[in-house]
Amino acid sequence: MKKMLSLLLASAMLLSLLAACGGAPAAQTNPPASDNPSSSQGADDPVESEKPAAPSGPIKLAALSSGYETTYPGMWKEVCDAFTAETGIEVQLTLEKNLEDVIGPSMQGGDYPDVVLCATGRGPALTENFIKDRQIADISDVLGMTIPGESAKVSDKVMADVLGTNATVPYGDGKTYLAPMFYAPCGLFYNAGLFAEKGWEIPKTWDEMWELGDKAKAEDIDLFTYPTTGYFDAFFYALMYSVGGPDFFNKATSYAEGVWDTPEGQQCFEIVNKLASYTAKVTPAQANETDFSQNQQLILDNKALFCPNGTWLPGEMAEAPRADGFEWGMCALPAAKDGGNGASYSFLEQIWIPSGAANIDAAKQFVAFMYSDKAVDIFLKGGAVQPVNGIVDKLEGDNKYFYSIYDNGANAVVGVFSPYTSTPGLGSNREEFFDPINGLISGSTTLEQWTSRFKEASDLMRENLLIK
Repeated sequence: MKKMLSLLLASAMLLSLLAACGGAPAAQTNPPASDNPSSSQGADDPVESEKPAAPSGPIKLAALSSGYETTYPGMWKEVCDAFTAETGIEVQLTLEKNLEDVIGPSMQGGDYPDVVLCATGRGPALTENFIKDRQIADISDVLGMTIPGESAKVSDKVMADVLGTNATVPYGDGKTYLAPMFYAPCGLFYNAGLFAEKGWEIPKTWDEMWELGDKAKAEDIDLFTYPTTGYFDAFFYALMYSVGGPDFFNKATSYAEGVWDTPEGQQCFEIVNKLASYTAKVTPAQANETDFSQNQQLILDNKALFCPNGTWLPGEMAEAPRADGFEWGMCALPAAKDGGNGASYSFLEQIWIPSGAANIDAAKQFVAFMYSDKAVDIFLKGGAVQPVNGIVDKLEGDNKYFYSIYDNGANAVVGVFSPYTSTPGLGSNREEFFDPINGLISGSTTLEQWTSRFKEASDLMRENLLIK
């Protein structure tokens, strides 16, 4: 874990948050928030708060319902109740899998949640659009707040390695707008029981991966599937890093001119295209927010070997049927060359406050409470791991195994594509880069068509960078 954290710090400071375009978000009616002089310090220089704000509210929390809530139903309600018991501030909870669809209409009318838990990388791109339109409140002062019910400040509890990175400081101005909430290694999930039964080894290189794909095909098992194309962001970040190391990764995520015409860029395209030929043909039809679990089920039924995902997957599929002898396994992406290292992307979820929220002071207290011992322990019941000091010592079972991926030789990869301004005819990174992969598998899109649009979109993104 120490190795992972040092790699996180080294890479994340150079990278920016994922951007998404292609249409205005539901929340376009509120003007951008002005800078708050009281919260202008940098993330590594938290503002001192003499005392918490007086109780107010109730506050409205909008949180994405994920595999964590499946593992421990009532997780978020228990956290909200604990916050209310500590502060006297009531919380009205909205918890939905299709959160964007549920809260979108009310936000369009100017009625915003006070706190939002919704990560980047989802199809609707809610968080990315709020970032681009500067409609997220500056919460730099939260780092200096005393956690409700404790004597420690937020900055005392949060891992220093995730503070001040571009995952929380999206505009490069030293101000924190997104608080780090849950973090999870992402990799390729598989049935370890099947591998043991067949005597198969986990591929260390892509050449070994193709050899394994041929063996599996002979037994009517596909090599690969994926939940939705949104999961190709974590996959592709790790692939870029394994192919070209940090230098290529940094250039690619900032859309450097000609980066996709390099040997490294071509290799990334070729690997994905070849992987498409080994992917279960049913995958594209099920790769949506409604049916994605059916693709994940292919792993449990021994119909596919690998599926990219994060550590929340076992909890999400806890009640799903599975083949006899099934056992969860997770590995990094294979090395791109002999002697190289595999790579695993570290996914970071964020919690934030809309600048149009009605109860910002009370909302900041809620965000601060997320790092309390009470909240941390409740979240762990659902398998949700927060970037707080000492958290690794509390992990058990699958999570202890999953979070050890970086101790087994895999490079830790952090960072996302740089944000860019909304541009007519240009969609999100997912829409432009990864959605066409469905067509590669179905045969409706050729490699040339995909790469040509990929390069055109990358050039447009560079021309419209939010921060230059």
